[in-house]
Amino acid sequence: MLNILGMIILIIILFIIILLLIGIKISFEYQKKGSKFNGCLKILVFKKISIYSTSFPSQDEDKGEEDSDEEKKQRNIKKILNLAKPCIRDLLDYFKTILNAMSIKTIQNHLIFGLDSYADTGKYIGIIWGILSVVNSFDKNMKLSAEPSFNGSVIDASGVNEFEIYPMKMISPTIGLIRKKEIRQLIRGVWDER
Repeated sequence: MLNILGMIILIIILFIIILLLIGIKISFEYQKKGSKFNGCLKILVFKKISIYSTSFPSQDEDKGEEDSDEEKKQRNIKKILNLAKPCIRDLLDYFKTILNAMSIKTIQNHLIFGLDSYADTGKYIGIIWGILSVVNSFDKNMKLSAEPSFNGSVIDASGVNEFEIYPMKMISPTIGLIRKKEIRQLIRGVWDER
């Protein structure tokens, strides 16, 4: 009986290790037009089996907030920023490691940008095109584009983003990050302010 139970536990552990080595695919599709935002987030294992899926319908924001709530939020953000200052170098190193543990499959985003002034629209769309051309050269799977809109102030976007994360490569850096005292204080501060 113990041999069978041991074999089942061993099979489960091997399955988890294989899952961590193969990677998790994350897919995010969205479309923003005006004040409406629609999107879908999917997390897949073995590139086909969906383990999590959610949709983001557009929701109207509540505009009846009181000023005291806004002041409280500003104080909370200041407290969190003060806790984050000593951790910036560690967090940047961690994000570099996380980027190495990711593989970009597809990043296709399109921006429609416009301002009330035609001259300002032309000026800023030129800057955006310059930035996008540099960013697109980083990876062959990145296709970022933008187009001007001369019909008033507009910021609309749509996109399809798919990438794979390899969790096995993230375990050691995550443990190393959490071992640092400043990071633990930042996590506690964020947790208390939620």
